Parts: sequence; C-alpha cells; structure tokens
Amino acid sequence: MSAPSRSPSPFSPLAEAAGASPFADRVMTEDDIPAVLAMERLACLDSAHAWSEDNYRSSLRSAYWTRVRTQPDTGRIIGVCVAMDGVDEMHLLNIAVDKALHGAGVARALLDTLYAFCREAGVPLLWLEVRPSNERALMVYRRQGFVEVGVRKGYYPAPGGREDALVMRLELKAVRP
Repeated sequence: MSAPSRSPSPFSPLAEAAGASPFADRVMTEDDIPAVLAMERLACLDSAHAWSEDNYRSSLRSAYWTRVRTQPDTGRIIGVCVAMDGVDEMHLLNIAVDKALHGAGVARALLDTLYAFCREAGVPLLWLEVRPSNERALMVYRRQGFVEVGVRKGYYPAPGGREDALVMRLELKAVRP
C-alpha cells in the first residue's frame, strides 16, 4: 500500500516553485526581531512564554539556522523558524506563525524549508520538544511524521508551575522532497 499523496500547501516551496504562493522564506536578521516578537506574542497560546528578544539575538549570534516567511509585497513577517545543528542532527528550537494564518500551511512550509536544508546538509534526524497542551503543534508534527520518543519533566514554565515537554523525532530519510 502506498502512502497517500500529499498535495503541496499554497505556502510550500513546491507550490512556490510552481508560482502558486506569494510568500518567501529568507534568513532572519537582527532588524527582523521587533516584527518577529510582535507576531509571535499574538500567535502564542501563552504569550508570557513566547521567545524573548534575547533568545532571538542569541540564536543569530550563534549562527543557528533561521528563517522568516514574509509577504513579498509588504515584507510583513508571517512566520519564523529557528533550529540548531548538532552532530548528525538538527534540533527545532522554535516555530511560530501569524495567528491569522494558523491552519493555512505556513508552519508546514517552514518545516519543508528546514527539511530541504537538512537533506542538503546530510542531516538524518530532526528533534524537537513541544508542550502537551499545544494541541495544534502536536497535530502538525504528527502529520509530518514526528514520533514521540520521551518526556522532559518540568521542562517549560507554565502558569502555576512547570509543564512537561514531549520529545519528538523525525527521521528525515522518511520525508519525501
């Protein structure tokens, strides 16, 4: 039985190559940080725990893989993705999408861009942590083929205490270009 075919989201690099998407990915710069912070704070389920300016600046100083997805006509940032490379692996640190575009395939498109980078770099594994309460993100990751491989107890700050993190992994050889 073959896997069901997945049509490209209108926000994916495949759709863009066919001229179907008005959006573009580019490397994040320090000048993008204010717009990214504003977009992410509105998009987060718990804005008190969104990434800080220092988180983004540190990622840029450390030369982590960063991308913002923008509308070319306005330059408005509609998504951000940050990942850290390791030995034979990549670790997704943060992904956020403009709240008005949740469910429109922007996160999937950013992930597709990250997968393409990993394939070109010969990286076989992608890791991430996610809050169990973040059902939207869990749905995206599971649809993409991530599997749960562990739990980090008390990993995230949460109202009234700490929240565990689900550790998920994706074997990139299983992801078709």
